[in-house]
Amino acid sequence: MDASAPDAAALLHELERRGRTLAVAESLTGGLVAAALVAVPGASTVLRGAVVAYATDLKAALLGVDADLLARRGAVDPDVARQMASGVRDRLGADVGLATTGVAGPAAQDGNPPGTVHVAVATPAGCVVRSLRLDGDRPRVRASAVDAVVRLALETVASEP
Repeated sequence: MDASAPDAAALLHELERRGRTLAVAESLTGGLVAAALVAVPGASTVLRGAVVAYATDLKAALLGVDADLLARRGAVDPDVARQMASGVRDRLGADVGLATTGVAGPAAQDGNPPGTVHVAVATPAGCVVRSLRLDGDRPRVRASAVDAVVRLALETVASEP
């Protein structure tokens, strides 16, 4: 996760420069995204909070993910990531919402092999989702998912007018 530290700092700086706030919804990363962000001094000026919705039913209850979608496709789905990012943005009153969902391993989940990850960034302009196949063991997949969502957020925020 050390590789994400510069990106986390850059993301927080860019959001602060734009006067925007951030909220995070996590599943497979289990709080690692929030930890990477709060490791940056001054994160409290931007970060509103984070929700770790590890259990599938909590994605619906806490983040507003469509329960029918979860029942049909399971939690490892790009539309679930999209709804998690939008839901945390709405529920925590932030300008930008980030989300991670996927399979860290060692076993498959809902027919998805380990390393299947979906990350999303929701802004007032819409939501961007990136679907990934990450290599490595469980810790490596989780760390790579953190890097991926932080980088996607930085790209998305920096590209907006």
